[in-house]
Amino acid sequence: DGLARYGYLANPASPTPGLPVGFVVADGVLGPSCAACHTRQIEVEGKAYRIDGGPALADMGALWADLDTVVGKVLADTASFSEFAKAVLGSGYDPQKETKLRGEVDLWYARHHAITEAGLPKDRPWGAGRIDAVGMILNRVTGLDIGPGPTHIILGNMRKADAPVRPPFLWNAPRQDHTQWPGFADNGDRILAMARNVGQVYGVFGEFFPEKDATHLLGFNYVKANSVDFKGLIELERLVERIGPPKWPWPTDRTLAAQGKLIYERPYEEGGCADCHGIDRGQPRLLNPDTWCTPVQDVGTDAREYQYFAPDWKVDTGALTGAFIPFVSEPLGRTDAPVSVLATAARGAILQHFLPVTVNGVERKKADVALAILQPLIEELKGVYKIPGTPGAGRWACRRAPETPGKLKFEARVLEGVWAAAPYLHNASVPSLAELLKPPQDRATDFKVGPAYDVSAVGLA
Repeated sequence: DGLARYGYLANPASPTPGLPVGFVVADGVLGPSCAACHTRQIEVEGKAYRIDGGPALADMGALWADLDTVVGKVLADTASFSEFAKAVLGSGYDPQKETKLRGEVDLWYARHHAITEAGLPKDRPWGAGRIDAVGMILNRVTGLDIGPGPTHIILGNMRKADAPVRPPFLWNAPRQDHTQWPGFADNGDRILAMARNVGQVYGVFGEFFPEKDATHLLGFNYVKANSVDFKGLIELERLVERIGPPKWPWPTDRTLAAQGKLIYERPYEEGGCADCHGIDRGQPRLLNPDTWCTPVQDVGTDAREYQYFAPDWKVDTGALTGAFIPFVSEPLGRTDAPVSVLATAARGAILQHFLPVTVNGVERKKADVALAILQPLIEELKGVYKIPGTPGAGRWACRRAPETPGKLKFEARVLEGVWAAAPYLHNASVPSLAELLKPPQDRATDFKVGPAYDVSAVGLA
């Protein structure tokens, strides 16, 4: 069914027949791209509207769990695996190749099963339209990438990824000066976009096995065993920059719209929206001085995602013990914050890819001079994956948005095109704008999730 059972969308133009939107085959490997989680389809009166960059209503958690189950069953039955091997190897099949394939699948399954058991919640699944990407990215990098070979697993570094959120819409995302729902990642130019996207690749099955390497400028090799397609990420970000907010495709009552505009633009103290959700000048970035300010505020919503920034959660830094980025970070301790490990992994890979410099003792002084020249560029990466509330995690003050008390803060984005992004709030807990405008205690406590759309309520039907 082209993975339709999980909510993924049909793609008749797929180069590989049968694959849905956002799934591609490259170098003989199947994997998801940005579009898998960031393409929406809504349906009204039998007509479907496909929205590029909209939050998908797919169930990645169910796909993840089912993949673990089915591969486990195939490995447990010799006849089933032989049938699988013949399908994979085709005309080149022979018993020796089957044995080799068996070893490769055993290794893949050991890693996938480990993160499935340790990280995927079973009692409260993510469900359609929600995914705990941050939790699983941290699990992947600290739990599957930096341990001893051949599995590279550090089981004790992983924890349940039980803070699912709605995937954000992508239009205008490159212009935000901060991103991720808690606003813990600097954003706004292509350097920072690369860091954001490298982290996502690590989370969705990317290969990354760093190792110490004194011959490299950074003292570690971040790209020797790294499947990130840097050229592809640059092209994808260019495409995202071209995505504009979707236009409302149905008739509008212009009189009511004018009245609503006045309410929306009222000051915050009078119940308006634009102070937090309007366009305001953001923090200038090295390669882009024209960003949009992204307020990050505590408005009393679900704050479970903040468990990943708890000061008492430390992980074994494994292969990255002692790693640091000049001008940007201190060396990782034997144990350290998982967000710091992720930040080092992303920064290191980017710098090594774009500055593939190897050095020996004689050349070290020259290398230090080169680093000094590149200091402004390297320092741009300082804001990659910060721990909220720590020194150095300060924020640009938006001119219009009010400061809110409390520390459990989430971003308030510009709302252009928000009609196509239901359900609402960061955790997808409100089905429509009509419900969102009610007092919290009066909102629907349960609702169906799917493509059916209610035009009058502006959200899920």
